[in-house]
Amino acid sequence: MTTVLEQGNISIHTENIFPIIKKWLYSDHEIFIRELISNGVDAISKLNMLSRSGEYSGEVEPKITIAVDKDGKTLSISDSGIGMTGEEIKKYINQVAFSSAEEFISKYKDESDQQIIGHFGLGFYSSFMVADRVDIDTLSWREDAQAVHWSCDGSTSFELSESDRAERGTTITLHLNDDEQEYLEEARIKQLVKTYCDFMPVPINFNGEVINKQEALWKKSPSDLKDEDYLNLYRYLYPYEEEPLLWVHLNTDYPFVVNGILYFPKLKPDVELNKGQIKLFCNQVFVSDNCEEIIPKFLTPLRGVIDSTDIPLNVSRSFLQADRTVRRIADYVAKKVGDRLKELYRDDISKYISIWQDLGTFVKFGSLNDDKFKKQVQDYVIFRSTADLTKSDQPKVEVETEGDEWADVEKSAVDANGKSYTTIKEYLERNKEKHENRIYYATDEVSQATYISLLENQGLELLFMDSFIDTHFVSFLEQEYSDVKFSRVDADLDDTLIDSEQENEIIDASTNKTRSEQVKEVFEKALNRPKITVRTEALKSGDQSAPPAMVLVPEELRRMQEMSAFLQQQGVEFPDSHTLLVNTSHPLIQNVAKLSQGSIVQPDGGQSPSEQLATLICEQVYDLALMAQKGFDADGMKAFTERSTNLLTQLTER
Repeated sequence: MTTVLEQGNISIHTENIFPIIKKWLYSDHEIFIRELISNGVDAISKLNMLSRSGEYSGEVEPKITIAVDKDGKTLSISDSGIGMTGEEIKKYINQVAFSSAEEFISKYKDESDQQIIGHFGLGFYSSFMVADRVDIDTLSWREDAQAVHWSCDGSTSFELSESDRAERGTTITLHLNDDEQEYLEEARIKQLVKTYCDFMPVPINFNGEVINKQEALWKKSPSDLKDEDYLNLYRYLYPYEEEPLLWVHLNTDYPFVVNGILYFPKLKPDVELNKGQIKLFCNQVFVSDNCEEIIPKFLTPLRGVIDSTDIPLNVSRSFLQADRTVRRIADYVAKKVGDRLKELYRDDISKYISIWQDLGTFVKFGSLNDDKFKKQVQDYVIFRSTADLTKSDQPKVEVETEGDEWADVEKSAVDANGKSYTTIKEYLERNKEKHENRIYYATDEVSQATYISLLENQGLELLFMDSFIDTHFVSFLEQEYSDVKFSRVDADLDDTLIDSEQENEIIDASTNKTRSEQVKEVFEKALNRPKITVRTEALKSGDQSAPPAMVLVPEELRRMQEMSAFLQQQGVEFPDSHTLLVNTSHPLIQNVAKLSQGSIVQPDGGQSPSEQLATLICEQVYDLALMAQKGFDADGMKAFTERSTNLLTQLTER
């Protein structure tokens, strides 16, 4: 059994903790102006509550006034709020971390329809981070109250005396120390007010003008706002950005209070998906640019505002405490975004398609990272298609109607340029007779043009998965559609593209060789590269649009290389081991075979002129096929240029 030697209370001495509060309470000294103005707004809010409860019958006249005296090196912030008595100063100012806001809210919670900003009772002491002395001059709203003056030099000592102040409210005067003279400059004051207090619901006066906007659109009902209102707010918050794609208005008071407007920006190539620019507010007071804890990872690139009094903050309001409420708010935000996307797809699919290039990155990134969001939007992930989806041949899509019933309606899936868009399900349904459970896709319309044309000419539909995120999204889709094979156009060829009747055609009766065997032998000898697999096929092509040769990289091998490059943060190297598919039905390939056929061996064992020409053409055909897959390095380009010149010279000498 343990013997208890002594019990008691832990003693905290203000002379020990006060220097810590002054130096470390906030990460940035400039925060003091936010805290003092917030206290002033709170004082006005309290007066409003008293007015509504009938305890105060005078005028409220909400106003915050900032004044500077450069000669005296003072900065003062005045409010027309509730004021304080001498006893209240001793209770709320002299007792560190005793919050008058908490006590006031508890007493008047039934009459209050607006939130009080402060809760910790420490904000006032932020003034000592920049001031050698702080004075308070205040007059309470109570009848026959005596105005009082409080002064403290940053130590644990203070003076409290009577004041001749005649106007209800409070003025806090900071005697700035020598290192903080920047807060006497007009531009600096305006910049700080715009940053932290721009949307506070009380006019802030400085040098005879109101310097804050006051109106927070996110606090309004969406029905009271027009598109131009949302756009104007975005332009104000992000003046150098392009217009947003669309926006989502957050507005709920149960089971937590969250207001906000989130914008989908137009993405730029250098966008940082992990860097957020959503501004966090608490009751219209700016808190932070960091909303990572309450914004799902995939929505980090969004812009806009989130305002909530239910987000638990630490005393500096600079960081979030991760708890259950925060997680629930994150889920709510994700759901509202998903609902907005579904609404746009249902009501205006033309606009949905027009912004899909940027919007799709958010949707795909979200599907990869959030299972709930994936289920919410999986039917609205679209891809550009080579199919001709005219109005007379529109896919049927399910949309939600009144009464939570579902109905099939026709939707235009073609953009302004006539390009078609489709979902995976629609693609599979259209092509189940041609190639069931197989999807052909391209990642680069330019470099893969030859492959794309070959499939199109045979009536095969393919999808474009050409955004930077699609490399990972294809693997994700294969998990979702486990019975579907995804084939990039340059990975392999569909059997329908091959003319099997030409496969066994004998062209050399003496050796009984087929055309394919002969062409394979010619190319293997000419290229002399063991890592290259030469494959010969007769491709269908009535108009000779099929190329003489194509380089193919098996899907699995390419995926492994892409994943390896991603993990090592390197570029994807083109694999040395790949397949050269030579089209034996192409006239050029047939002519090359004839050049090599029956060539006379030279006395010195070298090649005959026709064999030399055939070798040059084989190498040229290979390089042309390779150009569709990768660019040349310096040596490769030099060899290609020299060979091209040599080849043209020989052809013109004949």
